[in-house]
Amino acid sequence: MTGKTTNKFSVEVRTRAVRMVQEHGGEYPSRWAAVVSVAGKIGCSAHTLNEWLKKAEVDGGIRYSERLAEAAIEPSVGSVGDSYDNALAESINGLYKAEVIHRRGPWRSIEVVEFATLEWVDWFNHRRLLEPIGNIPPAEAEANFYAALEQPAMAA
Repeated sequence: MTGKTTNKFSVEVRTRAVRMVQEHGGEYPSRWAAVVSVAGKIGCSAHTLNEWLKKAEVDGGIRYSERLAEAAIEPSVGSVGDSYDNALAESINGLYKAEVIHRRGPWRSIEVVEFATLEWVDWFNHRRLLEPIGNIPPAEAEANFYAALEQPAMAA
């Protein structure tokens, strides 16, 4: 065995399959379910399509980094100390998926998902009470913070 593999799927087919999973993944109970469905439609294994997806995500990240560099924009990812930004984003994404996408699905359309997302973001920022900040919503805490900065300092 030479270790060389032939690719019986054209670049166009691979690209379209990846795009189908990315664009229609929300219509399935999980990403893997979308992968299995699309793979069956194009005649490849789910494992193969999943590998194409992973490669597309890596390539997308590289293109994103290159575009930032072209625009002379410093990325907030990939430098020392920024793992906290990524961890926070991953935490919020996981919370959102658990509370909205998986709990309230299956979804009839993208528009329904978008509306549910807007409702959740509004609740998360304006109505969710947080004990560590005095049982008030985050938006209220932020408004209080900036209002306090605008008030003149009191003499001792």
